[in-house]
Amino acid sequence: MARVVGMSRESISTTGDPSDQLRPLDTLAVTGGRPARGPDAPLNSPIVPASSFGAGGTFEYARYDAPTTSALEEVLGAMDGGQATVFASGMAAATAAMDLIPHGSIVVAPTSAYTAVGVRLRELDADGRISLRVVDVDDTPAVRAAVDGAWLLWLESVTNPLLQVADLPACIAAAHDAGALVLVDSTFATPVLQQPLRLGADIVMHAVTKAISGHSDLLQGALITRDAELHERIRSRRIILGAAPSAFDCFLALRGVRTLPLRMRHAQASAQELAQRLAGHPAIRRVRYPGFGSMISIELTGGVPAADSLCRSVRVWMHATSLGGVESLLERRRRWPAESPTVPDDLVRMSVGIEDVEDLWSDLEQALQS
Repeated sequence: MARVVGMSRESISTTGDPSDQLRPLDTLAVTGGRPARGPDAPLNSPIVPASSFGAGGTFEYARYDAPTTSALEEVLGAMDGGQATVFASGMAAATAAMDLIPHGSIVVAPTSAYTAVGVRLRELDADGRISLRVVDVDDTPAVRAAVDGAWLLWLESVTNPLLQVADLPACIAAAHDAGALVLVDSTFATPVLQQPLRLGADIVMHAVTKAISGHSDLLQGALITRDAELHERIRSRRIILGAAPSAFDCFLALRGVRTLPLRMRHAQASAQELAQRLAGHPAIRRVRYPGFGSMISIELTGGVPAADSLCRSVRVWMHATSLGGVESLLERRRRWPAESPTVPDDLVRMSVGIEDVEDLWSDLEQALQS
């Protein structure tokens, strides 16, 4: 029988009990970023497809700001407890954050992180732009040792795709004691399950593409901070690097935000049930699930052939990359050449959607039997 790695309520003790945050976030997700009320006022922030605006006002030019972008930033910032800047993709947000790093600075990052983030950090290290140290973020003593002399601690919690959970208060405190800033990629948890700024982080990052928008129909990222000066520096990166999101994508993301707490609650309940059942299946060697969230990673007793067979044989689940949408997706991560070699060859990452959990389980059972 496979064991569920990290399956415990204590796994989320560093982020607070999600049930304490769901009720206010339910309301905030629906009410934030709305137009002013009044007779014939629209309920939704409209799509404003303009690149330029009349001089002397708030927006001026869409690379600086725009009405639909501003509405999305209002609600995202409120949910995480800071000021948000939205970018044209998750990697655009990540690249903007990396652009803040002074030349030659030490950056501590996860051993296994989102593929493109890891690739870009290694490129910057190879070019001498930064000095990169990698560490398992769930090893708090190792994090403490690594941040000595660092300018930035880049955390993912939960990590992609190994689903490691960092002790955020301890890691953040250690980094600050060493004089380093802390960025937390909280894409998997979303503001529903984790709010790193309230735990002391300097920047929180989201791939809005994923669960926040939730419908697999846009690319977008966000950086959120409580520090006004840092917020202006982040916004300047969007302006100079040209990574502004479209009005239509911001409209779609706003629509997705409205149901984020409901979707996360349903997907999490299904993921918890599926993780327990997968742990008892003879075809599964290991289940990685931190006890919360909608992501599961599994390793199969039959290795890579069994993993590939599973991905080919599902009918309700979809064999596709990405995550966080209403539909359940799975893929063997090492099919991507740039994926970290620390990820097992047969690891299948599973993003649980909002379908009926029994349909999801029946589909997995028949696929595993095949």
